[in-house]
Amino acid sequence: MTKSLLEKYRPKLYSGDCKEVLKTLPDNSIDLIFTSPPYCDQRKKTYGGIAPDKYVDWFLPISQQLFRVLKPTGTFMLNIKEKVVNGERHPYVLQLILALKEQGWLWTEEFIWHKKNSYPGKWPNRFRDGWERLLQFNKQRKFNMYQDAMMVPASQATRDRVKNLSERDKSLRFSKTGSGFGIKTANWKNRALVYPSNVVHFATTTKNKGHSATFPDELPAWFIKLFTRPGDVVLDPFMGSGTTNLVAMNLRRLSIGIEIHPLAETKNKLQYSTCQTRF
Repeated sequence: MTKSLLEKYRPKLYSGDCKEVLKTLPDNSIDLIFTSPPYCDQRKKTYGGIAPDKYVDWFLPISQQLFRVLKPTGTFMLNIKEKVVNGERHPYVLQLILALKEQGWLWTEEFIWHKKNSYPGKWPNRFRDGWERLLQFNKQRKFNMYQDAMMVPASQATRDRVKNLSERDKSLRFSKTGSGFGIKTANWKNRALVYPSNVVHFATTTKNKGHSATFPDELPAWFIKLFTRPGDVVLDPFMGSGTTNLVAMNLRRLSIGIEIHPLAETKNKLQYSTCQTRF
């Protein structure tokens, strides 16, 4: 990336509590919010830890500001996972979803991040966590989504299924479940590319970025390409090591990062100075 482009897309970084910093941002100014807030009772040294029973009350003032700064055509992606308390999953994530709907958010979709290299282990009543939620919220039903940018090669199984279509399959084919939903399978005959599913497959990061909870560059990149175009504005109110902002810069999006931990901002300024496009 040239020096001029580096300066154009250099992220704006703010050190402080996002609940307060967000108040300084203008209304309807953000195209995509992509973030992973501290999960309940975790990252106590960095964020103090939030008890699961208090998580919703803690998050709602923040999400109220996020609702204000997001454009009507924008999207809010929330990476979060339930915690096990006394041998069962605590429902704080489900409670948060319902509370966000009450706040005015539309819960449009839920993506699953399959963590291809999750750590092995053994627990008395469950298996290891191999996935995390990515919850999609919007302010309205019509929003910017660039699905064609995400098309992937059709698998051999898909090509085989549509190669020899019967007359019945050439018309609208309804689900056998009786849901009323249907697809016209013939539309996908001889297609080299198809749309992906709502499950993304990325390995967790193994690089030490000076932060206790980092996700791989590919994760925010996938959603930045899906919901924004070059020049759009991406916000991460829990910036951490700055992965979202670094990826946004590489993809030539403007971005804003907010982080309460002061060391993260200093380290990211050094990272951005050597940024190179990789996506």
